[in-house]
Amino acid sequence: MLSIVSSNWGTLVSAFLVTLECSILGLIGSCVLGTAFALMEISPIKWVNAIGRIYVEVVRNIPLLVITMIFYVVIPKYVLPISGFAAGTIGLTIYTSAFIAETVRAGIEAISTGQMEGARSVGLTYFQAMTHIIFPQAIKVTIPPLGNQFINLVKNSSVLAFVSGFDLMYQGKLIAAATLDTFQTYFIVGIFYLIITMPLSYLMRYLEKRWQTA
Repeated sequence: MLSIVSSNWGTLVSAFLVTLECSILGLIGSCVLGTAFALMEISPIKWVNAIGRIYVEVVRNIPLLVITMIFYVVIPKYVLPISGFAAGTIGLTIYTSAFIAETVRAGIEAISTGQMEGARSVGLTYFQAMTHIIFPQAIKVTIPPLGNQFINLVKNSSVLAFVSGFDLMYQGKLIAAATLDTFQTYFIVGIFYLIITMPLSYLMRYLEKRWQTA
């Protein structure tokens, strides 16, 4: 195992950084996009609400690989060229955003409707009430399921292996083919994934405990 690590250290570190970059970009993008569509889902404006619900239902019922392949194969052919890394990251962002939207929506709807009514009664607009009253409370409720989505996002970043994204799984496949030692190679790849997911898991648990006692 040590020989595989030492002889492929530069490749593994480079692949780890690619996976980390994809995960960070996907996390930020899916949070922004997911929150936006969650707010659309609960919007009192019917057509906005419809767009939000259609987006979530369609995206979360299509496999991640299919979404990624649309950006890797279809978009470059008919619109503009996109790298494998970009295609994988965009696909991962769109796919995860649908699940985050549902998580955030459920968190917002878990807050008593009296909170919104009280905020509006003292003169706050819908946007102000949502921003200052409802959303901060909803975040506390959604921390555990959001943590699960974030960890799933990191693991799902392995989709880059199918689109030449040069991530951990992609490089792991090449190393396994070269060394003919699949068990040790993928064991090492799994450890690199744990380096990302374990701190993230502990961070979400810490935030959950801290915000519950706040």
